[in-house]
Amino acid sequence: MWGKFSFFASSRKTFLIHVFDATYSHKLTKSIIMPCRFVLPIIVVIGFVWQGSCAIAETLAWPQFRGPGGSGVADDQKPPIELGPETNVKWKIAAPSGLSSPIVVGNLLVITAFDEGKLYTVAYRRADGAEVWRAHASAEKIEPYFSTQGSPAASTCATDGERVVSYFGSCGIFCHDLAGKELWRYEMPTAATVCGFGTGNSPLLVDGLVILDREESTDPRIVALDAKTGKLKWEKKRESRSSFSTPAVWDTPAGKQIAVPGFKRMIGYDLKTGKQVWHVEGMPSASCTTPVTAKGRLYYAGWSPGDPNEGGNPFPSFNTVLKEGDTNEDGNISREESVTMSIKGFFEVQDSNEDGTLTREEWDAITKLALESRNSAFALRPGGEGDITDSAMAWKQTQGLPYVPSGIVYRGQYILVKDGGIVTSYDAATGKEVFRKRAAASGAYYASPVAANGNVYFTSLEDGAITVLEAKPSLLKTRVKNPPLGERTAATPAIADNTLYVRTAKHLYAFWSED
Repeated sequence: MWGKFSFFASSRKTFLIHVFDATYSHKLTKSIIMPCRFVLPIIVVIGFVWQGSCAIAETLAWPQFRGPGGSGVADDQKPPIELGPETNVKWKIAAPSGLSSPIVVGNLLVITAFDEGKLYTVAYRRADGAEVWRAHASAEKIEPYFSTQGSPAASTCATDGERVVSYFGSCGIFCHDLAGKELWRYEMPTAATVCGFGTGNSPLLVDGLVILDREESTDPRIVALDAKTGKLKWEKKRESRSSFSTPAVWDTPAGKQIAVPGFKRMIGYDLKTGKQVWHVEGMPSASCTTPVTAKGRLYYAGWSPGDPNEGGNPFPSFNTVLKEGDTNEDGNISREESVTMSIKGFFEVQDSNEDGTLTREEWDAITKLALESRNSAFALRPGGEGDITDSAMAWKQTQGLPYVPSGIVYRGQYILVKDGGIVTSYDAATGKEVFRKRAAASGAYYASPVAANGNVYFTSLEDGAITVLEAKPSLLKTRVKNPPLGERTAATPAIADNTLYVRTAKHLYAFWSED
């Protein structure tokens, strides 16, 4: 999630795209009193057992973007439903900037961060939020990114319980042990994302492999690395250059596959070899959402402006733009001219070659990209090969589609949220719409919904208002509309220890209740 790729429509007089788009707790409070000569050896033993049990027993509570298997679900957990700046706050700490979601491993909560011009992986103690370690990811150059909405620390970490893997578009993949020691790094050149929006793809750790779909303008590819050594196992070139999705692992009769959304199509790769097995045509031009699997099927829902079935081109013609601001009548828009125009503030990301001039060719390239969009929600049956657009399609819908938040399959429903707080639910088996209502807080949404104990949590972008709906067999029922946290909240929450962990623009929260 992460990743947002937004086309601002003419109704707001902003004609552009932007992007941004992952135990031991309060129970460890007892003290031990004994003679001094026994303290040191016992501390060593306790420390060893503590780290070992954390690293094995409860490591995969929330191991990647959207938790176990990327599902967004922790149904055995019971986080509170009443949440707010002063309600059920176990702890709250200041946190450096970044858009990655927290993950949980052992006794740690881990994020990536961009702090004073440097990139870090940062680990906090789950019990009280104390910072345990931070590891610097050295980068010769920070990737271009949309500064008001994005971050060069946007990709969520992944863990297998022994190691933590982080990805930065500026420099590559880094692997650390649970004490913060760097085990290996896989260096990559600075990503050149479409129009300089910044990266949003997050890595996966599965069956001893690190999987990363690196969508960027010059060399898009998907790679599989050995999780222990960082050595390349396989890689495949990608045609897609404008996806901000995180892949999903699909366990099929033919073996595990990696389902990767992208520009114009979704592709399924064999996990072990990287061989392309299948593809589905018709995807959003800017695919931000992540697939999810349940009961053998793969589900996906995504939207971006430009689909001809929904009105087509969201941009005005370049001639209209010229009339607004081409004061020297040279047929282009300069940086200076843009200052007085509706594209003010968005000029840099539209000027793709960074020469200080916005040309007709650059404008038309963005328009062409938008018009390739094909938006839908669908469920796929496993087992197909080649073009399975029609043959594997269990059902397909076109309403209630999310831009950035990924859907979850929960208690028989495929649940989505889109901007405006509109929640839509489809029967996961049949695709029949069972619920569509403005049920969550108003405004935009980047964070994906998460679910636990029969409840679904929806977190709004601008002020962090969390709405909790109860998942009924055939509909959703509002339980609590919580007050805003008062900060921009783009990251998807994590769930563990009966606690909801929420990352806002400047803080990390742990919400917990004894009830």
